Amino acid sequence: MKNKAYKYTSNMNKLKPTILAVLMVFLSFSEGFSQNKKSNAPVFSEVVYEGKDQVYIDNPLLEGEFYNPLLQGCYPDPAITRKGDDYFMVVSSFVMFPGVPIFHSKDLVNWTQIGHVLDRKSQLKVQDAAIAMGVFAPDIKYNPYNDTFYMITTQFAGDFGNIVVKTKDPFQGWSDPIKLKFDGIDPGIFFDDNGKAYVVHNDAPNRGEERYDGHRVIKIWEYDLENDQVVAGTDKIIVDGGVDPSKNPIWIEAPHLYKKDGMYYLMCAEGGTGGNHSEVIFKSDNPMGPFIPAPSNPILTQRYFGNNRNNKVDWAGHADLVLGPDDKYYGVFLGIRPNDKNRVNTGRETFILPVDWSGEWPVFENGLIPMEPKLKMPAGVTENKTGQDGFFPNGNFVYTEKFDSEKLDFRWIGLRGPREDFIEFTKNGLQINPFNVNIKEVKPTSTLFYRQQHKKFEFNMTMDYQPQSEKDLAGIVCAQSEAFNYVFGITKVGNDYMLLLQRTEAKGRGRDRKVSSEILASAKIDLSKTISLQVKADGDNYEFGYSTDGNTFKNLGGQVSGDILSTNVAGGFTGNLIGLYATTANDAIVE
Repeated sequence: MKNKAYKYTSNMNKLKPTILAVLMVFLSFSEGFSQNKKSNAPVFSEVVYEGKDQVYIDNPLLEGEFYNPLLQGCYPDPAITRKGDDYFMVVSSFVMFPGVPIFHSKDLVNWTQIGHVLDRKSQLKVQDAAIAMGVFAPDIKYNPYNDTFYMITTQFAGDFGNIVVKTKDPFQGWSDPIKLKFDGIDPGIFFDDNGKAYVVHNDAPNRGEERYDGHRVIKIWEYDLENDQVVAGTDKIIVDGGVDPSKNPIWIEAPHLYKKDGMYYLMCAEGGTGGNHSEVIFKSDNPMGPFIPAPSNPILTQRYFGNNRNNKVDWAGHADLVLGPDDKYYGVFLGIRPNDKNRVNTGRETFILPVDWSGEWPVFENGLIPMEPKLKMPAGVTENKTGQDGFFPNGNFVYTEKFDSEKLDFRWIGLRGPREDFIEFTKNGLQINPFNVNIKEVKPTSTLFYRQQHKKFEFNMTMDYQPQSEKDLAGIVCAQSEAFNYVFGITKVGNDYMLLLQRTEAKGRGRDRKVSSEILASAKIDLSKTISLQVKADGDNYEFGYSTDGNTFKNLGGQVSGDILSTNVAGGFTGNLIGLYATTANDAIVE
């Protein structure tokens, strides 16, 4: 025993120099990393978002009611499926990372976000895509014949095009994408009761057969489930133009195929995803057609009503159907709630309506009259738990985030790259390690975004930050895109710390398009105290403010227009994204 102890001690003595050297390197590295974290990396300790829309004050929920839209803010192009008592719904995400939010419900009223379908770099390659590109119009369907869920979509980035991913369990993640061999957009997948599968999608007309601007067609393919690929040579145009080709209908798209009572129904959006948007339906006794339009089309639209109606909902369309828990059909679809100047700052949102399919054709109940802000819950659903116990909130609500858990809420997203590439949890809050990229660049940015969900809201955040130079900036960004945004942040000018408000907007088109930025206001700021920054809006009027006591906010820049944060001014498809922003490539310079 004595000899063994001596041998152990002797060996340890020989190893001491090596261990000491390794330890010194580790300590040196750790110390350097710690210093890097402290320099120009803001730490955000709290965010409070509060929605204050008048429509919810004027229309309190009664027993048995729930609010419409289901998902407020930029959650467009919903698709839905059912397995047993479980409902799963997905929406478009463009270049948001992770991509394709996925929600789960047991009753179509109470929803939880269970994650994202495309949550890793191998699935989502949008790192160099403009904000209006990326992932569009996902479809999700459950196939009972192989007990597998499929999500099919178009990814305008990463040399993907149309893709499909699969899973046995949506709670456990999805496969890497399989690239599909067809062009066009908005693919939908359908599983027949004989085990066959089909894909439908929007496409351009055959070459030389284009009749007018906006002329599109719907195609169908047989789908090989063994090889996860469309069957070459089976493609066929089943709708050419739209419901009434003699009227040159535009943008027939977003097709979904259903089967009921032995007949096949093809439901599509028509009219473009703006003021003329609608949902239309066709029928056939064969999935390959021919398809005959319903005489009562459209079956859903808000395009016939005046602009001055109260609590206006518009642009309704791009829908999907599912059988509800009460054995009644329901349709989810996109719509907008424009502000007082008819601008779309909350983006396209997810709505729901019951569908009457007691006759030959389905019709959205009250989908052809001005929509109301609340609905009756499906028969048998007894509790509205939105905003409680982890269920997604709607109506007016307060969301408080203290970043005191190492699991980030799914509502927080990045642009073009994973959040994990720039965030770090510390004992004092969430640290953003800034990229040498600013919000105007078409690259992954070190910005953590939250969607604007109300026309009237406040977004307050508290941070600890000391910029080292004028290239450093951290604060809030309100972004509709890389070319339309407000930056409200702290930088350094000489020996002074400065808070500034910058407006960026693009003018012109194509080669004549120019992006210009303007500093609207600036002020010296004392960083010896904890700083809180605020953005709030009431319709089109936005205000930015700051506080050193967390209670009293001082305005900077007065009242500014939210015009550049709306899709009908800035274009694209997103709503306003409010970001916790940090950069070491600041170009907002105070003279």
